[in-house]
Parts: sequence; C-alpha cells; structure tokens
Amino acid sequence: MSRTICLNSDIGELPGETGRALDRAILDVVSRCSIACGGHAGDEDSMRATLKAAKARGVVAGAHPSYPDKKNFGRISVSLSPEDLEASLRQQVRTLSSLARLQGVVLDHLKPHGALYNDSAKDADLAQIVVRIAHQNRIRAVIGPPNSVLRKVALEAGLDFVAEGFADRQYSSDGSLVPRAEPGSVLTSVQEQVAQVLHISEEGCVTTRDGSMISLPVETICLHGDTAGAIQSALGIREALQTRKIEIKAHLPQ
Repeated sequence: MSRTICLNSDIGELPGETGRALDRAILDVVSRCSIACGGHAGDEDSMRATLKAAKARGVVAGAHPSYPDKKNFGRISVSLSPEDLEASLRQQVRTLSSLARLQGVVLDHLKPHGALYNDSAKDADLAQIVVRIAHQNRIRAVIGPPNSVLRKVALEAGLDFVAEGFADRQYSSDGSLVPRAEPGSVLTSVQEQVAQVLHISEEGCVTTRDGSMISLPVETICLHGDTAGAIQSALGIREALQTRKIEIKAHLPQ
C-alpha cells in the first residue's frame, strides 16, 4: 500500500494576475487549498478565480477566514466583541460559499488564518465561534494544530478535524510555531522545507528551534503561497515526495 500525505496551501491572498498565476502554480502541486475570503485578503474576483482553478485541478477547496484586518494581513490579534467577530467571519465564509455553489464546488473545510488560527487553537470561546461558522455553512471539517483546543471543540461538535503541520515555519519545543517576528521563524530555502516535510510525513516528528525532536502527528502539511520562493519550494517538495513514493492526496472520508 502506498504512503500518502495531504499538502495544502492558503491561496487567493496576493493581488492581481501575479497572485492568480502563483495560485495556479501552487494548485498544480497541492491536494487541498484554503481560499482567502476578504478578512485579511481577497475579494470576489480572486475567490471566483481560485475556486475555478482549484476545481479544474481536482483540488479540494475550503474557506480561510480571518480577523477583519487587511492592513496587518490578519497576523495580529484584533480586539472585537464576540458578536462582531462572528458576524465578520459569517459574512466572509458566506460570500465564498455562495460563489462556490455557483461553480459547483463544495467547501470541505474551514481553516482560520494567521492570528485567528493561533488564538482559536488556545481559546475555547474563539474555537466555538469558528466551529459555529463551519456548521452554519455545512462545512464538514476544520483544519488546525494537532492537540489544540480547536481540535477538541470541533470534534465535540461533530465536525471532522484535520491536524496540520507547516513546511516553512520553525517550531518551538512545546509544539507551537516560532513567532514570525523572530529571526529564522520562516524557512525560506527549498532544502530546509523539503527536510521538514519529509520528517513530518515519514516520521511524524519535527526538529525544533533548539535542535530537539518532537512528535507532530498531522494529516496535512501547509505550503504558504506568500513565502519567498513558494513555487520552487512546492516543486522541490513534490519531487522529494515522489522520489520517496509518497502520494499527495487530500484524505477525504470514504
């Protein structure tokens, strides 16, 4: 039996045709994608284009909502009332869901973006909001960190949970991501990313910033489209996986 790993990417985040061309190149490699729906990036035009490109390639699509903060690309926590945050997330995902229906695409998962991803992984109240938005839009799964509060809340609510690791982010010894503000927190070389993906996919572990090895039980690995050299890294990762006879597959339920 062949070994498999799901590769995913966050797309629809960069503007114009340059952004769409990058999305298409990344979609040629991954098996699952999360589409920005207006909170940190993206508009209806980018959503339509990315949905179309994903469908054409047979890539499973999902929603990628965020704190409503385009200025900071959704990467800092925003102080909003729970009601206002939930209303924003609802609008973001409903917009993408409506456009997806028009193209005959079913959104399979919801993955929070940036600071919301990190916050909802630890805060049960935020996790409940994320899970409610998924339920309201008939989205069956949530993507997030393994062993997180978000995982617990999603499973308790009857949703599937897809545990995620990262090709291009450095890990701390407690399993959290090293903050982006710290030097070296983003792995930019193809060789570093390939090595990390192979460790995660073959051994279920990752080397941390201090050189220790920790368990990282995940079902999908994210390739960030906005990391420098993203296309070259994606192609290098695909080649390395193919060489090891590891199939890139979305892992949908039977």
